[in-house]
Amino acid sequence: MKPRSKTLLAVDWGSSALRAALIDALGQVLQTRQFERGILKVAPGQFEAVFEQCLGDWMAEHQPLCLISGMAGSRQGWQEAPYCPCPAGFEALGRHLLWIKPDVALVPGLHCVHQTAASVPWAGQDDVMRGEEVQVFGALALTGLQEAQLILPGTHSKWVAVRQGKIVHFQTFMTGEVFAVLSQHSILARTMLADAAFNEAAFVHAVQLAQEGPGVLAHAFGTRTSALFERLPAEHLGSHLSGLLIGEELRAMRQSTGPLVLVGSALLTARYELALHTLGRQATALHQEATWAGHLALARGLEAPAQSGARSAR
Repeated sequence: MKPRSKTLLAVDWGSSALRAALIDALGQVLQTRQFERGILKVAPGQFEAVFEQCLGDWMAEHQPLCLISGMAGSRQGWQEAPYCPCPAGFEALGRHLLWIKPDVALVPGLHCVHQTAASVPWAGQDDVMRGEEVQVFGALALTGLQEAQLILPGTHSKWVAVRQGKIVHFQTFMTGEVFAVLSQHSILARTMLADAAFNEAAFVHAVQLAQEGPGVLAHAFGTRTSALFERLPAEHLGSHLSGLLIGEELRAMRQSTGPLVLVGSALLTARYELALHTLGRQATALHQEATWAGHLALARGLEAPAQSGARSAR
């Protein structure tokens, strides 16, 4: 791959934080920054001002191409970038960029539809992602894979099926959010210790338990009775609940095929690696480098002749 002709400013602007990397023409990350200025902390109409405050000096000094992925392109963000439909490769993603300035674009995110068998008045269930698509294409660039099942754990975990280098389908699980709600706002919070250390044995047992029996809703109540009858000490209950919810995710996706690639924080990917290993499965783990590699792959795609002509017409 030949070097790019100019510097890239890659921005991952999510709900809770703004992360940025300055990447040179050879693809090397020169500097990174992080600000607690996620879109939920930016007042309407103030996105450009926050962007200038956080990254204006880099824009002025380097005159880079800037690609912004994540929730900045949502309806609650800087400007809504309509979703790109699946199946999609990074070429399709590039064609759907929303250019808000000559060298600043919002990455659109992806949309797919799950067909349902239930007799309902709508045709299927919609699913969306913003930001994870860049991580997926970055992971493919780093691993060289064209066929894979990617797992992106988080507040809303994503399982992404890639075929021939394209995202063909994905499924979202509210695993992290459900853990937060149950552990902080349900009856389970009465007996849990919020700052307890992770307990591997309790977690592994719960992952195994989630593969059998009446399901995660019944097993979750068992977290409470385990405390009542002292089957588990209070400091192990959080690890147990985490194992149940992640184990349920793995149970639901047990028929997934292809090499498994985890993309996310070191803490979460380690926990998913342990859960997968418990069930006899292995995965490659990647972290923030996948985000920057995805932005770089997208930027390089824009320099192809067909893409650059389309962009100049904007």
